[in-house]
Amino acid sequence: MERIIFGDNQFFAVNHISDEKSRAQSIKFKDDSAIIKTLDIAIASGINTFMCTTHDRIANICEIIRKDPEKYKDFKIYPCMPYAHKYANAVTDLGIAGTLKQYVPGNFLGSLLKGGVAYLSKDYISIMELLVDAEMKMFKGINTPVIFLQNVITDLLLGLGMDEFLVAFAKYIKEKYNAEPGFITMNLPKLLEVLEKNGISNPIICASINKVNFRMSGGKDLYEKTLSEGRCRIIAMQVLGGGAIPAGEALEYVSNLPNVESILFGASSKQNIENTVETIKYHDQKKKASSIIG
Repeated sequence: MERIIFGDNQFFAVNHISDEKSRAQSIKFKDDSAIIKTLDIAIASGINTFMCTTHDRIANICEIIRKDPEKYKDFKIYPCMPYAHKYANAVTDLGIAGTLKQYVPGNFLGSLLKGGVAYLSKDYISIMELLVDAEMKMFKGINTPVIFLQNVITDLLLGLGMDEFLVAFAKYIKEKYNAEPGFITMNLPKLLEVLEKNGISNPIICASINKVNFRMSGGKDLYEKTLSEGRCRIIAMQVLGGGAIPAGEALEYVSNLPNVESILFGASSKQNIENTVETIKYHDQKKKASSIIG
């Protein structure tokens, strides 16, 4: 995985600092062209991986990327699913069976039959597979080497002790999409323990990692201990602690942690993107030089 990964929160008015900034971002990115322009800035800054939800508008972005294969030949997307709001709204409007009918991909009759049987027999793993296929439909023809399960589902399954679903997701992603499964969580130590217990070694996990315990179940000390053991491939997210930590301080902390493979961040301006990339690279070079001297 690349050291620096670009996220999508800013495109869909998700801001942990203020509602005012959320509204401003919503206006700024109301057109798909604004999203593409920002992605192009990230690419020009040396970032070639975009980690995003399966928001409906991402389908438009994928279509733009597909139309210019030469420009985006090295560009990768890490889909994160499910986009919970989409399904919550659909279930409210259409019911569970109606939602399956709405989102089943591929051959309509065959998929509907499979979905109908799965629903009636309560074969929830088959339903999961159908919904993964539905979410992945928008990424056809695009390089998606890692596919993530969103924390809203990962942590729900973790809390309910439904380990078999985590295993089934990992198996399906590998077999159907020839990709690596990833898991987003707010409880890195517990998730890693459960995945290892179920035979998933050295997993890719995206977790909140910051100096102020923001969305870090178990606390910073336990996270640092887990990282020091090198048992998984970590993507650090929410490194600013929801806006509680100055960017320079936050990036210095996470850049110097052991075994953090990638740092995920989102930004809406050219200056913030370039500054973040430069800051991470600065601390990486400083760390490398220090290790050589030491």
